[in-house]
Amino acid sequence: MAAIITDRVCETPGCNSLAKLQCPTCIKLGIQGSYFCSQDCFKGNWKSHKVLHKIASKLRAYPQAPRRTVSPNILRPDYADHSLGVPLSEQAVRGSAQIRTLSAKEIEGMRVACKLGREVLEEAANAIGAGVTTDEIDRVVHEACVERDCYPSPLNYYEFPRTDYLTPMFCFLVDVTVYHRGYHGDLNETFLVGDVSPEAKKLVRVTSECLSKSIDIVKPGEKYREIGNVIQKHAQSHGFSVVRSYCGHGIHQLFHTAPSIPHYAKNKAVGVMKAGHCFTIEPMISQGSWRDEMWPDKWTAVTVDGMLSAQFEHTLLVTDVGCEILTRRHTRNGQPYFMDNL
Repeated sequence: MAAIITDRVCETPGCNSLAKLQCPTCIKLGIQGSYFCSQDCFKGNWKSHKVLHKIASKLRAYPQAPRRTVSPNILRPDYADHSLGVPLSEQAVRGSAQIRTLSAKEIEGMRVACKLGREVLEEAANAIGAGVTTDEIDRVVHEACVERDCYPSPLNYYEFPRTDYLTPMFCFLVDVTVYHRGYHGDLNETFLVGDVSPEAKKLVRVTSECLSKSIDIVKPGEKYREIGNVIQKHAQSHGFSVVRSYCGHGIHQLFHTAPSIPHYAKNKAVGVMKAGHCFTIEPMISQGSWRDEMWPDKWTAVTVDGMLSAQFEHTLLVTDVGCEILTRRHTRNGQPYFMDNL
């Protein structure tokens, strides 16, 4: 599950300045996310930007089932029973750039949680098919978590109402995080469903490659900001953009913590990788604009132009010589599920 970047950057290509000015037409039409750093950037980008005023996604909300429950006998994170879903343990270190180096005991706890997270995603993979609703996948994932003595980490996280994150388009994106005996394991994959166009297949393949290429550079001494450079270079070489609002994050006993890892180039991520660091990389790649907007439910994010997007995620542990992919698939040589039927 991605962390949310609160600072907005200018929409103008190549401009990475902080942006607070919004397009007045977008505000009138209810299109969120149209930010510029100055009037000059807004005017210079108007020709391409105004196209968004005529485009709308056909994606619509599906009625939600009642929130699922978890046995009180299963260890749960602090936000699980908070009235507003606030993770107080995360709030206590919010703003700190200090990155925890995990002990041997903590590393083993992460290995177990991530292994269980992979098992849960495997259950979801077996259930996905044409005509299956997101609510049904949520049920499968929820029950798989509980059967493994895991609390589904997203449930009630800042009041999030479901067990996992699901995106129904030409495919399903299933984002699973489990909390097991004090540790979170986080991963996601995009699944192809039904008759998928060549363009959509290419997007999914390139997104998976973006994750793989960024993992290849993970080792002690590497700067966290380099991850975004690798991802954007590969995505742009295929004509795709990198969504900027969501980032990778540190993870262990806390769901989201330092480091914060943007997936776009020329970012200002703080920190250098060291053995014992544990974090996620989870690039979200789009066919069109990199900008997204939030629905009134304050959780559903969609591309502003209605174009397709895809995402893949792993939880990684930095080792003395490179990294260990804690959420790696243990069959089919670790390949993502979408490749099984290509």
